[in-house]
Order: sequence, then structure tokens, then C-alpha cells
Amino acid sequence: MPERPSRPRPRGTRPGQRPVGGRPPRVDVTRLAAHEVLTTVRTQDAYTNLVLPAVLRKHGLAGRDAGFVTELASGTIRRRSTYDAVIGACSARGLRALDPPVLDALRLGTHQLLSMRVPAHAALSTTVDLVRHVANQGAAGFANAVLRKVASRDLDDWLQELAPAREADPVAHDALVHAHPAWVVAELRKALHASHPDDDVSDLLAADNVAPGVTLVARPGLSTRGELPGEPTPYSPHGVHLDGGDPGAVEAVAQRRAGVQDEGSQLVATALAGADLDGRDERWLDLCAGPGGKSALLAALAAGSGAVLTAHERQLHRAGLVRRNLTLADGTAVPGAGAVVVGDGTRPAFAPGSLDRVLVDAPCTGLGALRRRPEARWRRRAEDLLELVMLQRRLLAASLDLVRPGGLVLYATCSPVLSETADVVESALAQRRDVSLVDLGPAFAHVPGSRGPLEGTVQLWPHRHGTDAMFLALLRRD
Repeated sequence: MPERPSRPRPRGTRPGQRPVGGRPPRVDVTRLAAHEVLTTVRTQDAYTNLVLPAVLRKHGLAGRDAGFVTELASGTIRRRSTYDAVIGACSARGLRALDPPVLDALRLGTHQLLSMRVPAHAALSTTVDLVRHVANQGAAGFANAVLRKVASRDLDDWLQELAPAREADPVAHDALVHAHPAWVVAELRKALHASHPDDDVSDLLAADNVAPGVTLVARPGLSTRGELPGEPTPYSPHGVHLDGGDPGAVEAVAQRRAGVQDEGSQLVATALAGADLDGRDERWLDLCAGPGGKSALLAALAAGSGAVLTAHERQLHRAGLVRRNLTLADGTAVPGAGAVVVGDGTRPAFAPGSLDRVLVDAPCTGLGALRRRPEARWRRRAEDLLELVMLQRRLLAASLDLVRPGGLVLYATCSPVLSETADVVESALAQRRDVSLVDLGPAFAHVPGSRGPLEGTVQLWPHRHGTDAMFLALLRRD
């Protein structure tokens, strides 16, 4: 994990000593920036990965400082429940009595003390200064007392004291140790054991807590994998794992001939584009296209087959992101890209039986992408599932109506939860005699351990494949 870069101390002070005189100490800008990220994510339901670049630009942070802020903010959000348990054990007031800005600062300090290579005196003094800045002197004294108790033990010791025994309550144990809500642990355990009964869910939960690297995708006909810096991805023929640096500085990415895309998402597009199809193969549709990463790859693949991809998105602002992804930096369209249509995916404005291939990358809980969206685990609730599943079933039913006899629909979710994956597909198969499941096993023979919960489906896993936990099912209209 990044270590806080050293900064010059005020003249005449020792490490950890505050400058003398009447002026209050200046708050460390990297801690202030990380606190601003936490505040924005908490108060505006924002996404960490979208807030970070704006905050870094605002404070003029780059290089090691930017890396420090990214790890501090993302890591703190990711492990929030674990840190809250530790803070609660060190505070007689209880978490509910703490003002949110003070609690956010304590979380940042706890992450530095327990999970980063930051000297204890630096973590303590800078966090106390931060609390004084966002609250007052009294709160700063309280924070100092709490964090000294936090620093008295390492993370393993705290977990041993606070977590219930795994033998007695495995869900509660894993929820605290790996910082996932208990209902999420239970759903992921059930989903993992449906495909891999011998896997330990703790390996999956631990993988969720490792920030993913950057993966690039070369869009066929526009760029090649060979011109992208990095190690080729093991499963997608179009990707590389970026060695480091800013992906926007890569020429092909800047020109939008290539993009940033998880390998699992690349495999969704290639699975639909590469599936055998009898007869006409001219009209493709991405039904839930926003923000457009899969659309851009699908369009490039469609162009190579002489087809045209239409992108469909319900939300107007997300449709704008799709258009951007389907447009090169010089203003020309990505080859194979057709119209971007705004509308309701459960009632799309296309003639029944008029399409050849349709991708339904359905809205879901997103529990397969917790590595890159650390805040998602704390926002989703178990009660969200029913509404999402009903939407997923309607979207799949609509897409099956759109394809011609012999046409293909790929249903995908960035969630392994069984009610969003196997149950949705089984429901569609039970309700329609004109639909059959196409076996994706041969196409994923090069991806070991990718068998899904239904025979012929695919389930990718962070701990097995280093990808988001994408589910894929290919259906044919008979």
C-alpha cells in the first residue's frame, strides 16, 4: 500500500511536533482531499472512482500524493464496517453520537493505523489536525484519545477480539473480517457454492477488498493489442493489464481507438459476437448500453462481421456517455456503430423479430464489481433485489421478442447472486417454449473454473479469474 510521501517540516520542529505560535496548524492536504471524497460519497451518493479525479484536480495532487489519496479514500470506504467496529470499541460515546465529519476523519485515521504503512505518530497527528479543521478543538481531543486506543493493537488483534468465531457464526465472522454486509456475505456464499462447492467464500471476499488494476481493451479494426502497453490478458484476446501510469496518456485510449474495460466485460461482448448464428447477421442491439464500454467493443466487432450495432439506453445523461464512447476523438463514429436510442428497455421501439443479436447487460446489484466500486456494498439493501429481479425478467423477455427465429440474446449481470442470474434465466426458459439455452462451455474452455450455476452458463470470479464477477447466459429464439 502507498506510504505517505514525506513533506518538509516547519523549521524548528521535530517529527510529529506542531509548530509553535498562535496559528493553528495547517491541515495536511492529502488527508483533507481524502476526507472530501468520503464526504461527497456519503452526502451525494456519488461514486468514489468518479469523485477522486475531480478532488485530485481541485487540490493539485498528482503522482505519489494522488496514489496516497486514492488508497486512503478507497480503502477507508471499502473497509468501513470493520473500522466502525474498532472505533466503536474505542469510544464510550458510540458511533451514532459522532458527527459524520468527525466519524469520517476517524475512519481515515484508523485505515492509516491498521492497514497502511503510515507511522503511527503521523497518522495520529494529521488526523487530529483534520478533526480540528472539520469540527473543533474538543472533537480533536476526543479523536486523539480514540485513535491512541486504536493504535494499541494491530488489525489482526482487533479482529480476533471483535469478530465472532467462524465456527459459531460464519456469516457474521466473514462480514466483520472482510467488511461486507451480512446479507451480501450470505448471497455470495450461496452463489459461489452453486458453482464451486469446495471454494471458501472468504477468498472471494478478500478479493473484493483488493483494488483492481487498470485493464485496457483494443477495439478491433481501430487498434491492436500489440500497440497497448502492458501484459496481455489471459482470457480476452483484446485486452492488456496496464503496467502503470495514466491510461488517458496512452495514444490509442486518448483517440478512443481503445478504452479502459475490465476483462470480464470484454468477454461478455466477445461471447455474443463470436457465437454461431445461422442466416442473416446484420442488426445488433445493446439494450442497456450506458455508459457504452461494451457498446464500443461490440460495434467494432459488428463492423468486422458486416453488421451494425444500435445502442439503447433509458437515461438521457447515460445515453450521452454512450455517444461519446461510440465517437472517436476526431469526431468520426466507431465503425459498426449505428444510432443511440433513448427509451424504456422493457418496451423498446423496435419491431418484433427484427434483430439478430441482442445484449442485455441488465441493471443489477453490482455485487460482482465491489473491487472497483467500494461504496456499492454499503448502498445496496437486500430489499433491492425484488425490484431488480422483476426488471431483469422484463428486460430479458423484451429482448427475446426482438430477435428473429434463430437470433441470439446474451443475458449478463455484474452480479453472481442467484436470484439475478440462474433464477432469471430459468424463469424465461420455463415461460417460453420458443427459447433454448446455448452452451457457452466450449467458448470458455480456455477459462478454467468458469462454469455457471446452470449447465451451459458462465460465471466469472474475482478470486479465480481476476475479473469482475460477470454472469453470462446465451439464449436462442427457436
